[in-house]
Amino acid sequence: MHERGVIRNREFKQQIADFSGLRFGKITPTDLDAFMDFHNKLFVFVESKHGGAPLPYGQRLAIERLCDACHNPPIRYAVAFITKHESNGDIDFSQTVVTQYRWAGKWVTPKVPDAPLIDGVNTFRARCLASNVVPFSRTA
Repeated sequence: MHERGVIRNREFKQQIADFSGLRFGKITPTDLDAFMDFHNKLFVFVESKHGGAPLPYGQRLAIERLCDACHNPPIRYAVAFITKHESNGDIDFSQTVVTQYRWAGKWVTPKVPDAPLIDGVNTFRARCLASNVVPFSRTA
């Protein structure tokens, strides 16, 4: 049994995905860096950029559409986080800084500057899931 969330096959993670054969006019594939599903009640999407590089228009549009299509309160909630990091090595995603998030059809800039992703996820877990949800610790 492998520890969850830990890179198991580092050499595979370093492979480059070539999407050049999947071009349909202006449409090409995009990716997300992380996805979390909390009991089919809260979906969390994450895209992180190095140094706060801008999100390309097509990727932003895809994230908006995916998040908005999944957001159907009170049955299911969806939030998408855009974060930044400065790492040139392994990235601790829990500590990437939230620059924007998509909620209820709108992009929002966080009120708290330099808020780490773990805080954003815990905020929405508390907001959208049962009131007895215990926040995950920053080290868990």
